[in-house]
Order: sequence, then structure tokens, then C-alpha cells
Amino acid sequence: MKKRNPYDKRYAGRESYWGHKPSVLCEKVLEFMPPAVSRKMTLLDLGCGEGRNAIYFATQGFKVTGLDLSQPGLQKTARLALDAGVVIETIHADIVDYHLHDNYDVIFSTGTLHYLPPEVRQVRFDEYKDCTAPDGINAFSVLVDKPFLEKAPDAEETAFLFSSGELMSYYRDRKILYSVEEIFDCRSGGVPHRHAVNRIVTRKYRR
Repeated sequence: MKKRNPYDKRYAGRESYWGHKPSVLCEKVLEFMPPAVSRKMTLLDLGCGEGRNAIYFATQGFKVTGLDLSQPGLQKTARLALDAGVVIETIHADIVDYHLHDNYDVIFSTGTLHYLPPEVRQVRFDEYKDCTAPDGINAFSVLVDKPFLEKAPDAEETAFLFSSGELMSYYRDRKILYSVEEIFDCRSGGVPHRHAVNRIVTRKYRR
């Protein structure tokens, strides 16, 4: 039985809670991993929400799988994908205890991995690295704890913000292609607030 997801109600409305514009991290994925001509590269979006990033990648030529705990979010993803003329495979699962079964050229996530409790992070990141195809990339964006920023109005009790540099520590054995920590303005839920975020892109080179 899946957990009750607080985003179910937020995603059930007609409007998109996060908007339709893809994350800035999407452009970094295309920079370091442009779609291949010879085959469709596979991409897993962990915490795809309503599908804004998953759909964008599918329109760029990736074979995309979106994973999320929210069934309304996945249903909206499928509907919006159809409107965009693409197909997104979906997995209804919780990232906390879900084990990956396939390898992917790209494993992507933005605004979701802070729901991984600290005690399971090492295991999950090791799995993400193991399930990345040779020459593939992991592209992640995580929220970072900064004491001078007020708590977001829509923050959940199940969220565990990362510390500065923590995300990179899980990739000390990988080539870091891109890393930035910055503060950005957010209007999720219609209430202006700010987040600190760390974005990284890493490569799994062939041995």
C-alpha cells in the first residue's frame, strides 16, 4: 500500500502546480547528453510530478520513464504527454524504498531527492550509479538547508534538506561535469518564497 501523498490534492487540479516550463537542469542534460541519432536513449525522471520535465525530454527524443508517488500526478503526466504527442511510461512508487530494475542512459531528478531520509541516501545513490549505463549521466537538483532562509510555506514534514556539498559527496568516485549552488525565487502554491538548491551532473565513464 502506497503512502498518502500530500501532492495528490495539489496535482488533482486542472492547473499545473509547478507550471509547464522545464527545469534549467534539463538544458544541462542536453548539453552533456544530446539524444543519439542511432537509437532512443533512456531517461528516468525520479519524482516526475505532473510531467513537465519528463514531457520535455520526450519531445527531445528520449525514451522517458517517470516515477512518482502521486497517482494524480502520473495521470496528469500521461494526459499532458498525449497532448504533446509523446508517450511517457510511468511507475507509481516511492523513491524511499523503490529499487531500480533497469539501466538508464540518464537518471534525472529535480526537487524530489530531499524526501530520501539521510539513512537511506547512500544506498539509493549507489543504486542510481549502478543503474546508469556506461557513459550515462546522473543529473540531480536538491534543496539545501540554509538557516537564513525561511521555511517554504508548502514544505512537508517528510522533507530532509541536504547540507552544502552533501550531494557531491555521493559522487566522489565519478566525474563531476557541472555543479552549482544558488538561491532562487519560487512561487509554488502561489506563495512567493526562496530556496537554496544544489544542481550537479555526473558522468559514468566506461572502465
